[in-house]
Amino acid sequence: MLYLEDLKVGDHFSSREYEMTVEEIKQFANAYDPQEFHTDEVKAQQHPIFQGLAASGWHTAAVTMRLWTECFPVAYGLIGSESSLRWPRPTRPGDKIRVEVEISAITPSKSKTDRGIVTYVTQALNQHNDVLYMSTTKIVVFSKDFKPN
Repeated sequence: MLYLEDLKVGDHFSSREYEMTVEEIKQFANAYDPQEFHTDEVKAQQHPIFQGLAASGWHTAAVTMRLWTECFPVAYGLIGSESSLRWPRPTRPGDKIRVEVEISAITPSKSKTDRGIVTYVTQALNQHNDVLYMSTTKIVVFSKDFKPN
């Protein structure tokens, strides 16, 4: 587990790959984002932007979250406080997603000395190094001095 003292600006973390399947894309979309370009391969081909089946951006974000938790093991979990995100390209069936995380800022708390805010930039890339998802996220990270109640 990583604590505030273990981290520095510029630290980099990389995940394993995760393959997106047609079945999973449709299953996620039917449950959470039921738009035709996520659920119907024929209708997706006719879409003016996607021109083929594309995973929901929220599906890509959920997979990114899974990969974050595996490659960035922060003590007490990834407790988000803020995030901004973009989807520059659609995630397609067969894409093998991997996550690259780099710490861009660390701000110790002024009022609670046992924690701080860590800002990091994430890119989810496919097997061609195309960026599918980008975010800047702030999380609460505890120091080794933190004493849970």
